Amino acid sequence: MGATAHSAITGSAVERSTIRKVSIRLVPFVALMFFVNYLDRTAVSFAEPNGMGQDLALTAAQFGFASGVFFIGYIILEVPSNMALHKFGARRWLARIMVSWGIVALLFTWVQNSEQLYTLRFLLGVAEAGFFPGAILFLSQWVPSRHRTKVLGLFYLAQPLTTVIGAPLAGWFINQHGLFGLEGWRVMFLGVSIPAILLGVIAWFYLIDKPADAKWLTPAEKDWLTTELAAENAGKTGADEKTSHGKAALKSAFTNSRVWTLALIYFGFIYGLYALAFFLPTIINGFQEQFGTTFSVMDKAYITAIPYLPAAVVLYFWSRHATRHGVRTWHIAGPAVVGGVSIPLALYMGSPAATVAVITVTACAIFAALPVFWSVPSQFLTGAAAAAGIALINTAGNVAGFAAGYVTGWLKDFSGDYYLPLFLVGAFMLMSAALMLWLANRSRGRGADQGRPLAEVR
Repeated sequence: MGATAHSAITGSAVERSTIRKVSIRLVPFVALMFFVNYLDRTAVSFAEPNGMGQDLALTAAQFGFASGVFFIGYIILEVPSNMALHKFGARRWLARIMVSWGIVALLFTWVQNSEQLYTLRFLLGVAEAGFFPGAILFLSQWVPSRHRTKVLGLFYLAQPLTTVIGAPLAGWFINQHGLFGLEGWRVMFLGVSIPAILLGVIAWFYLIDKPADAKWLTPAEKDWLTTELAAENAGKTGADEKTSHGKAALKSAFTNSRVWTLALIYFGFIYGLYALAFFLPTIINGFQEQFGTTFSVMDKAYITAIPYLPAAVVLYFWSRHATRHGVRTWHIAGPAVVGGVSIPLALYMGSPAATVAVITVTACAIFAALPVFWSVPSQFLTGAAAAAGIALINTAGNVAGFAAGYVTGWLKDFSGDYYLPLFLVGAFMLMSAALMLWLANRSRGRGADQGRPLAEVR
């Protein structure tokens, strides 16, 4: 065996062991943080049909506003928070975020009226600002681009599993009505908030900011990973001295047309995601009137979880396919079309089972595309420009989160049913598909081949 072949085999072994260690050591913990993050921000959707809406006398529009006002605080501090994470390091900043939002989430236990609910939801957004784009940025800094879709796919499993596990967990807490003299929905807020504080404290000691400081990597693994990442980052926006920090990094991200296009694509997906997350429990609660069926609190919790287990399975295999074959336009545009067409169809089903089945297709479509989507920005952005660009894209998602909650509730009150708001969801997802195809056509117009990966779209 020649020296070159031996070096290639050795390098391949180091690569496999390094990615395996990163996947085992970091991804599950950050995914657990994401699990608690998503559970805390969507806990209000479980509380509303199980006593909170009645106790606080909330209309659909008021609940929609309470669901969406979270994103106003998040939007205001999204980019500054991610820039702070880049400056101070993920370990300190992500730990600080978790403890902050855990304290605010705990206060929901004692909310007394709609005004207090609005205030706490706004403050929760302020406290959580920067967590998700910070987690995406953090994981992207630990793996080369060819492994990023797989790693982000494993991380993203936490989001659908939040509902698979979190909905029955929330139902269990709600059934503890009377514990500490609290209504069941208040017990639920108490139970889901404490883990955030505990995980934040643990994160301070557990996370590591960069591969060079990882004691659990061998010297050969550290060298391989730092060399790969440095070579990959060379030439990206944010890699040169002029765009590596401060205002220049912000300008380079905010003037990049690909960043803005991806932000609009993400808007469509997240509009659909949060319309489902906030209103699916309420829609299921309406099955009794619509179909004459009766479900217990736990029944409704399990029904809410149904669409998300297949979504987690589809997410896993879809991201694996993208990793093996390269990220293509249809990995993102295809699910957008499926989701855009399927969500309005749910309104025309003749039974709870058929309705949930169609909603499951929508959930699978949304979650299949998201981890693949997030592998794209870090392939042309790095450093502070990546921090700003990823935060900007996620800000568009948070605008969608606010709009999905408020507009869906307002349109439901206005029209008397969910037909109009869910058709709007479908329209936004089809917009995402159209923009993804436009981005690919733009690349081909510059001389790219039709089958080129999205990483090469200019």
